[in-house]
Amino acid sequence: MDNSLSLVLILLATAVGVVVLCRILRLPVMLGYLTVGLLIGPHALAWIPESIETQHLAEFGVVFLMFSIGLEFSLTRLMAMKRTVFGLGGAQVICSMLLVIALAMLFGLNWRAGLALGGVLAMSSTAIVSKMLVERAELNLPYGRQMMGVLLFQDLAVVPLLIVIPALATNSENLSSTLGWAILKAAVVLMVLLVFGQRMMRQWFHIVARQKSSELFMLNVLLMTLGLAYLTEYAGLSLALGAFVAGMLISETEYRYQVEEDIKPFRDVLLGLFFVTIGMKLDLGAVVGDLGWVLLVLVGIILFKAAIVTMLARLFEGDWGVALRSGIGLAQAGEFGFVLLTLTENGNFVQPETLQICLAAMLLSMLAAPFLIQHGEVIARRFSAAEWTNRAMQMHQIAIQSMGMGNNAHVIICGYGRSGSALGNFLEQEHLRFIALDLDSRRVREASAAKKSVVYGDAAKREVLMAAGLMRASALVISYTDKHSALAILRHVKELRPDLPVVVRTNDDVDVEVLKQAGAAEVVAEVVEGSVMLASQVLLMAGVPLNRVIRQIQESRARRYAVFSGYFRNSEVGEATERLQPRFLRVYLKQEHAAVGKRLREMGLDQINVEVNAVRRHGVRDSQPSEEAVLQAGDVLVLLGLPEALQQAELLLHKGV
Repeated sequence: MDNSLSLVLILLATAVGVVVLCRILRLPVMLGYLTVGLLIGPHALAWIPESIETQHLAEFGVVFLMFSIGLEFSLTRLMAMKRTVFGLGGAQVICSMLLVIALAMLFGLNWRAGLALGGVLAMSSTAIVSKMLVERAELNLPYGRQMMGVLLFQDLAVVPLLIVIPALATNSENLSSTLGWAILKAAVVLMVLLVFGQRMMRQWFHIVARQKSSELFMLNVLLMTLGLAYLTEYAGLSLALGAFVAGMLISETEYRYQVEEDIKPFRDVLLGLFFVTIGMKLDLGAVVGDLGWVLLVLVGIILFKAAIVTMLARLFEGDWGVALRSGIGLAQAGEFGFVLLTLTENGNFVQPETLQICLAAMLLSMLAAPFLIQHGEVIARRFSAAEWTNRAMQMHQIAIQSMGMGNNAHVIICGYGRSGSALGNFLEQEHLRFIALDLDSRRVREASAAKKSVVYGDAAKREVLMAAGLMRASALVISYTDKHSALAILRHVKELRPDLPVVVRTNDDVDVEVLKQAGAAEVVAEVVEGSVMLASQVLLMAGVPLNRVIRQIQESRARRYAVFSGYFRNSEVGEATERLQPRFLRVYLKQEHAAVGKRLREMGLDQINVEVNAVRRHGVRDSQPSEEAVLQAGDVLVLLGLPEALQQAELLLHKGV
């Protein structure tokens, strides 16, 4: 008992430490689990032996992984992307497997081993690629859609491979009948489950859900998942196949999202254990001894997969630049490759030394994947003239829209979704010009048809912002909630236009300070705004007078947004004319300006009724600057006052008059 507990504690402590490190370094957590297995496995520190019990737990990880894939299975989605999924994805898997079979036979292996290894190496990492595409806001770009289509087919291709590879491992003299019998059993089981199981599954879930017990619901999900997995294994197939079918059946019910949320902790923990056991299989001593072969297989995986995907994507889509980006993004091995590699090992298709070489090369290719995707654009532009042409045309279209506004100041809106389009409507009502950048081609087409100044472009790119007229803009708004993209935009603005006010939208207030430190003039957190309006409605319903509710809202926003503080302190303005309304002006100080080197009180801004609302220096905002503060080059002063007084204050700060 003590020994078992110590092993569990070693596993947990090591896993937590390495996964935290992966989070800090922004690496896929899966790589952390693989590293844990490598460190504590029998071939390294040998803290945990490779036992049958550990293998059984790892199999449950695969079960829940396949169950999650089944939940994501959607006939509607498949039909919408059928050319990419079945055309490009199918061609990629088949060509990759044929190439590996040919190479395996060239090196003296039989075709069975080649087919098994072909299935292993044909897979790419759904976890790594999808995570990188989401973080880089590239999911809706042409190459992003291509990569996701290919990955979707790879996920589906695992199902027949789970049937074929174990059948190939049998020593039957009549292999064709063995394969035929395995496929027939799979077809019958799948037909029975899909035809009769779907209606039964929905009705049974209705009965369970009516009991209104979360505990019972969770138990039922586990029963369905493991029960169908056991049924398919009993039929001579695999646990993973049954779990996949269970996910498919539940995905057609209205309980899909609740099930997905409930099953996630089990899936993540057990799947992590599966990757730990994969890492335990790697023998560093054997890898070092065959380092040359490992590097050769690694280069082969990356180059051949990139070349196959690029050629096929060019054939199906006709764009070299997009095809090359897709090839670079899918050049690594994948997590399902490890699942199939385990079956290959159990079937004794190849020698252990060959498995070690393949395993090491797969791990290294996955380590290289984030860096390849990150620098995919640079690589594509170096090798593809079409990518240069496409980028030049994109910049040209953005510049045309921007120059069409003349020399008048305009607002740049990054992202034209619901928030961005609503903001555009407000700006139009005030007769303010704007240009919006968006990565959704459908949204851009619809906006252009409505005569809106919306163009296709990645706002996180320096050249895109320049083409959009960054140097002439009066303000910039980041209307989507991608923190990494927002930080990239803020970095470019801080370098090129440090005086330009940038307003950033975010979901909650967790990243507010980070975004402000990066240069945002203000950050609007949806959760805060939502809570303010929620509180106002509750106060009204509770009988609080309307004027007190409005005052509460004003005071809350005055505390939250520094730029409103001066106005809300004097908010009882009645029906004052527009020219008498105070407004804000941001003044950027250069080395040659008169205010540089002087104290704030020496400028006499209070004498002309101008308030210094804030001073930003080196990206840090001081909302209550001291009168004794010495002004420096690079400071941005946020002034509050009437229009005529603000013009006089700007002349005073710049020229001293």
